[in-house]
Amino acid sequence: MKNLQIVPWEVDELVHEFFIPDYITELANDVLQSYDFAVQSIEVVTTKPDKGGAIWKLETSSGPKSLKLLHRRPTRSLFSLGAQEYLVNVQKARVPPIIKTKDGAPYVEAGGKLWFVAEWILPLEPVTKDLDGAKLLCSALGEFHRLTKGYVPPQGAETASRLFKWPKSYEKIMNKMDWFRNIGKAYEEMPASPYLLNVIDVFEKQARNSLERLNESSYWELAQQGNEYWGLVHQDYGWSNGQMGPNGMWIIDLDGVAYDLPIRDLTKLITGTMADLYNWDASWIREMIKAYNEEYPISTKLYDILMIDLSLPNEFYKNIKEVVYEPESFLDDTATALIQTIVDTDQSKWPALEEIKDDWKGVNQA
Repeated sequence: MKNLQIVPWEVDELVHEFFIPDYITELANDVLQSYDFAVQSIEVVTTKPDKGGAIWKLETSSGPKSLKLLHRRPTRSLFSLGAQEYLVNVQKARVPPIIKTKDGAPYVEAGGKLWFVAEWILPLEPVTKDLDGAKLLCSALGEFHRLTKGYVPPQGAETASRLFKWPKSYEKIMNKMDWFRNIGKAYEEMPASPYLLNVIDVFEKQARNSLERLNESSYWELAQQGNEYWGLVHQDYGWSNGQMGPNGMWIIDLDGVAYDLPIRDLTKLITGTMADLYNWDASWIREMIKAYNEEYPISTKLYDILMIDLSLPNEFYKNIKEVVYEPESFLDDTATALIQTIVDTDQSKWPALEEIKDDWKGVNQA
């Protein structure tokens, strides 16, 4: 098994929701031999078959634990494991502590991937899906961003940073709009194609305007302050990865953390929350930003970047980009309804952003 390399696997979710190949199960059992506890039961709780990752819940002689198979490159995974240890050991943050192996290591390498065991925090409960819950999520996010400042990755880890990549990311979204347009024309007989072609110009213009605003903003000036100054973003933060537990809000699943301007996480959280409401509500957005600001003060310049980031057609791009891979199966009646919902919700976005755009004028000028 020494030369095995873990690769993504096929799974029929109708047959087995959390199927894992036998060789990975065997590797998991081998990995657990490196720990100084007895495993009483092991249960798969989630998988990423398309990437080659998984999480198990363990009942052990030392209490409940999680075992994670990290799907990223080992050097990239080392970056996130170092961050988790920094948050627990140095900053005393509410993130799950990593359990060391018998040899005192924070991980085991097997199958060309890193595996690690962490405490399974009990009890953890999602916050309510209302404004109070959203504010708790934002407050916890601000605290997380503040506590990640100063993180230096361990030796041998690659530096995961998106700090200087915003313009290219915006350009990618803008350029993909032409891809979507060409696909819509090539598959014009599909039910959703006329709807896609009817709205693509609007979202392309939004992306172009956002890029122009970013290039005219203080973005580069802020980015120049560097990785350690800004700290880490979670990149996958929401109701599942921020939960109420012992002594407050806990943040879990740090596998994708990277250096970046912190408000990138806030953009995703606000945009996703407004999509769930099917309406951009200025009062909700204000309260979410205020809750975040109480833990991580937002400067005027950073607030301006947040407004620009919220102006991107994030929801449209996130939901439509799959058309590139399987146009014929994507452009069906479901996509028609999806496009219409996104367009309808987008109508309320611009009045809301207009209402809050000047909220930070004269505040926190740094």
